[in-house]
Amino acid sequence: MINPVMIHSSTELDAAFSALDQEAPDALIVQPSLPIRRVAELAVRYRIPAMSFVREFADQGGLLSYGSDEADAYRKAATYVDKILKGAKPADLPVQQPTKFELVINLKTAKAIGLTVPQSFLLRADEVIE
Repeated sequence: MINPVMIHSSTELDAAFSALDQEAPDALIVQPSLPIRRVAELAVRYRIPAMSFVREFADQGGLLSYGSDEADAYRKAATYVDKILKGAKPADLPVQQPTKFELVINLKTAKAIGLTVPQSFLLRADEVIE
């Protein structure tokens, strides 16, 4: 079951994690609008596996990230800008969905929260932070 926790400002993070500690959630999905480094630190302190769809979350100490490859998306956007600047009508260009996704696993964080990541999952990762 998913239980959303609304956080309106970064000052509410400590209280939110304290409340989560009482509920003992299996995992946490982090929105990138939050201060991701602070959320990653709190998730480790409370030993909650946390993930986000932005790569920076895993880079900043979160357990994992899985989402579209931003560099690939920007390259595709640049080709659209080029076409528009050369006269193409934006309405005539097809809508594109991301086609390249990236899984990043932070093993340092997994060890810190006492989580063993299966080898089969590690093999699927695009990057493993050790």
